[in-house]
Formats: sequence, C-alpha cells, structure tokens
Amino acid sequence: MARILIVLPQTDFDPTEVAFPWLVWTRAGHQVVFATETGEPAACDPVTLTGQGLPRHARSLRAREEGIAAYAAMAGSDTFLHPVRWGEARAADFAALHFPGGHAPGMRPYCESAEVQRLAREAFAANQPVSAVCHGVLPLARAGVLDRRRTTALTKPMEGIAVVLTNRALPGHYRTYPESVEHEVRRRIGSKGAFERGPLVPRFASATSPKAGFVVEDGNYLSARWPGDAWTLALRLAERLE
Repeated sequence: MARILIVLPQTDFDPTEVAFPWLVWTRAGHQVVFATETGEPAACDPVTLTGQGLPRHARSLRAREEGIAAYAAMAGSDTFLHPVRWGEARAADFAALHFPGGHAPGMRPYCESAEVQRLAREAFAANQPVSAVCHGVLPLARAGVLDRRRTTALTKPMEGIAVVLTNRALPGHYRTYPESVEHEVRRRIGSKGAFERGPLVPRFASATSPKAGFVVEDGNYLSARWPGDAWTLALRLAERLE
C-alpha cells in the first residue's frame, strides 16, 4: 500500500480536515506519515475541537462528533506522535501529499513556509496526487503551482460567515489574513485559472454519506473547501492510488 504525507501546521489546523483523511486512508491500508515544522506533534485549533469560546449562535463551527472521535484516534497514533520535520521531508518519498487547512493565527507559519511550498513544488513537478482543503490551498497558490489550474478553497461567503459569527467573542480568530482565501487564490491562479465555489448550501460528507462533499479535480490535483468536504476528498485521492 501507499505512503501518504500529511503536511501539518504546528498549531491551529482544523481537526476534521486532517482526521477524516487519516481515517479513510488508514482504513484502506495506506501508511500515513505526518510532517510538522519542529518535528514535534502538532495540535489542532482547540476552539474548533471543543467549541470553547464560541458564542451560542456560532456553535455550528465546532467539529462534529464523528470528527472529534476521528481526531482522538489519530492523535493517539504512533505516526502522529512522531512526525518528521518539514525540512526533512521529500515529496519523492511518498505516493501522495495532503495539505489541510484551518482558520486561527497558528496557520500563518504554515501558509508562509518556504519548506511547505517546496514540498508542493516537488509534488507537482513529479505529477504526484496532491489534495488540499480550505487554507491548505494557500501554500500551493503561493508556491506558484496552481497557475492555470482549476481549484477551490475556503470560499469568501464561508469565511465571511465565520468571521461575522465570531468577531465579537473571538476577534481575529477566524480571519487569518485581511484578504480572504478565495480572493488571494483567485489572484494567484491568474486569469487562465478557474476558482469554483461549489453549491451555495454545502453538504457534510462522513462515513454515512461519503460522497456528499464538493471536490474539484484537475489531473492529480484535488481541492476542497471546508471540513464537510474532507471525507470525499480523501476518497478521491485514494482512487488515484489504486
């Protein structure tokens, strides 16, 4: 079976966007390896995981129970507890790479990392399967590998709703950058690229509805918007490894 590298922020990633792919791929018999900035285990965004600090009207931003359970299982796994460093990882050592997202400020070192962008360039140069979701599309766009590509990412309406719902209780937590993810990705893919928002009302994919998510496919590059797409995204990448 294949070895898949999940390139993680050191902190503040979305738990479902990592744990659902990990669950899908390990159940299929693949080996999942994690890479972090320091080589120490990463930690997800605690607000998204527990809901602590979210106002009542924003409770939908908390991870769902199946995502929380998957994260707990993943966080106790040996490979999660013993990641490699970004700088030590080489795309050629893996069959596929996954770039998850998240909202909180801890995402910035990941989105801005030259090493994360190097991994993206290596994978695209070798035409390896690559998946990215939410803010995980940003380091790819900044690496210059999405020029003329079809892609999606966290959409401006999705990001805007999260910001509005939480801005008073958690100012800045769901606004990683002043510019929206969608706006930056559109700017970086150029006029010959294509950004797809998907259905206005998103559906949440899980083990019971595995194909409900929205995924944009462009060759061996697959992208998605939010945690609700992560299960479907993982299945589509697994298909390329069969």
